[in-house]
Amino acid sequence: MGQPLDGEHPLRAKAVVPALSNDPMMVCNPAGFPRLLLDPELVEFIQTQGRMLQLFQWSRTPREVWLDGRALPSGENLESIGPNWYRHSVGQWEGDTLVVNTVGIEDRSWLDIYGFPRSFQARIEERYKRLDADTIELHLTMVDPAFYTAPWVSDTKTFKRQPREAVTYYGWYGLFSGIGEAICAPINEVDDFNKRIRDPAGLGVAK
Repeated sequence: MGQPLDGEHPLRAKAVVPALSNDPMMVCNPAGFPRLLLDPELVEFIQTQGRMLQLFQWSRTPREVWLDGRALPSGENLESIGPNWYRHSVGQWEGDTLVVNTVGIEDRSWLDIYGFPRSFQARIEERYKRLDADTIELHLTMVDPAFYTAPWVSDTKTFKRQPREAVTYYGWYGLFSGIGEAICAPINEVDDFNKRIRDPAGLGVAK
């Protein structure tokens, strides 16, 4: 988990040595939300009747945003459903901006790479606006009174359309074709990469 730099900037943090980290992703747990959305991973937007899908390159992760007018679960209804890594997201159009609200997120995942927390009671709002044919801009705000005294606002994120050639491999096209599967499998990550490469390098141990 990250450590604050100083008391004057409590929301700025530095990462610890990877080998000493307790980052749940480093043992192949899901990135969770909104961390996956904030990471620089390729994502494909697919709109269908009453629903938008986001397909993330990392770990082949799908996310559903419902656009069919349903209400977000709340109160006892939300408590009975329980936490989820990515779901319970509904959206609606406000002019040319798609506004998405998400609740009921799994609180064991990190908010970002520094390990800032957020609770099961957090509500996250995404505002997507298409600037031109190749550019979508995202503004993200989180309200979580269990941990924060004011809304948390992310930096603006911009999605740029990728040319088909950027994700081509021997004639196969698609989000996952260019760099392979990008799946975090424990047999690869924990038993191989972490023990053989990450941990020795992070601790300065020559192998």
